[in-house]
Amino acid sequence: DEADYRSEVSRLAVWCRDNNLSLNVEKTKEIVVDFRRAHTQHAPLTINGASVERVSSTKFLGVHITEDLSWTNNTTALAKKSQQRLYFLRKLRRARAPAPIMYTFYRGTIESILTSCITVWFGACNASCQKTLQRIVKAAERIIGVPLPSLQDIYSTRLTKKALCIAADPSHPMQSFFSLLPSGRRLRSLQARTSRLKDSFFHQAVRKLNSLPALPPLPSPAPRYS
Repeated sequence: DEADYRSEVSRLAVWCRDNNLSLNVEKTKEIVVDFRRAHTQHAPLTINGASVERVSSTKFLGVHITEDLSWTNNTTALAKKSQQRLYFLRKLRRARAPAPIMYTFYRGTIESILTSCITVWFGACNASCQKTLQRIVKAAERIIGVPLPSLQDIYSTRLTKKALCIAADPSHPMQSFFSLLPSGRRLRSLQARTSRLKDSFFHQAVRKLNSLPALPPLPSPAPRYS
């Protein structure tokens, strides 16, 4: 049932019109994510009478999103861009730049690319994609000559930080996913039937927080009245 989806799009178009904003339908893309075995024909989406182009993948805020929710395209784009930056890192080494200078350059121009929105996609990446990106880190490590943090460590740190921010913010729309058990020492586990859902951000975040030696203080859920 696509009624709610199409109703939300219509409400968005009305809101934009009422607030003197113009939606550029030519730059708007639609991705249909449907994992059912029996494929359904979806009617075209229209905004203000114009049809929205349906695509199998698109780039949103620097992240390549595909209709099958795989991260191969995103990995390929990040790896290509990062490898181009390695050339300049090698130039710095040939110029005998000190290791701290090369490390700063790496953090600003290579690591920043490899870890862009990492909490969104890294946990759901397959092993091949993770190895592809980690090889770039290893190459930079050999060039600079100092140990560099692995992408897994960076992901784990940022996942924990982001999860704690959401869990401690009662106004966040997803804060309810971080529900404390009656003991107050662990979060309630989220159920998942597929590995795709199990590897998503919130499921991994709950597991990560539960793996900590002790949970930081979190707000108690609001009382429910019947």
